[in-house]
Amino acid sequence: VQLQASGGGLVQAGGSLRLSCAASGSFLRLNVMGWYRQAPGKPRELVATITSSGSSNYADSVKGRFTISRDNAKNTVSLEMDSLKPEDTAIYYCNADARLEFRSYPFWGQGTLVTVSS
Repeated sequence: VQLQASGGGLVQAGGSLRLSCAASGSFLRLNVMGWYRQAPGKPRELVATITSSGSSNYADSVKGRFTISRDNAKNTVSLEMDSLKPEDTAIYYCNADARLEFRSYPFWGQGTLVTVSS
């Protein structure tokens, strides 16, 4: 299973970015998909997750500013980020829990850099 993330870049504080991640390869289905981020010198943290039925969960720090969505037919997950702050600067990783033949496994994308300037 491969996850290809895109959409990172440089944006001014208050601006918006949209991240996208497409899953490909051989799997039976994708369960929870999500976005995590890692800022320099900090551990990776959860940003948002979404189940296959559309239930979403957000870190407190992004609630009301970020919106996660997915397209089950296209095996994609997206993250709309509004009102960006300098503290949102990080490498963003997409994640998917993929059901293979006997069990599910977590897979990670390569990461995409988001830089928010003040």
